[in-house]
Amino acid sequence: MENKETNYLLEYEINPDTMAVLPIEDGKNTCSRVLEVEGEYIVAMKPTEIVDRSCRYFGSSLKGRQEGTREIMGVTHKAPIIVEASNKIFLFPTTSPTKLDCAWLSHNYVSECSFSQYESTTVIFTNKQAIQLQISKGSFQNQLHRTAQLRTIVTNRMDKSRKRIKFVLNPQTNES
Repeated sequence: MENKETNYLLEYEINPDTMAVLPIEDGKNTCSRVLEVEGEYIVAMKPTEIVDRSCRYFGSSLKGRQEGTREIMGVTHKAPIIVEASNKIFLFPTTSPTKLDCAWLSHNYVSECSFSQYESTTVIFTNKQAIQLQISKGSFQNQLHRTAQLRTIVTNRMDKSRKRIKFVLNPQTNES
């Protein structure tokens, strides 16, 4: 793969090309390394701040999206979220979003993964880019499956609501 230039940003919104939002240390501050299909950014925001900002951009908040997941599936900890349903942007955290080392991955772009005996997971995205995360096989697979379940439920609901036949009964007037 060719060497891509890294761009530096003060803020960022998750979009359909976002594959991952990863925490990185910049001195004493936690920033984000954002991977997109065609590029990479260093953003002066924590990963969870980017996720919250992006949820707000689409009319909710991270807390609101987490509450939505709880209503739909009953998941309360490390809940996958819908950032924006019509563009199929579903993310899952690798650990508690309250922790600074929490990374967020887009379910849409995870192609395959491999696991080491040292609680490490290598994620390969659909564009063949690979990253290594400190997350166990069981935890990663659980997060991936939960997100697939959320995505299936929400997609089915959206499809069902589009297919509903809506009609209006026009009462006939009784003329004498």
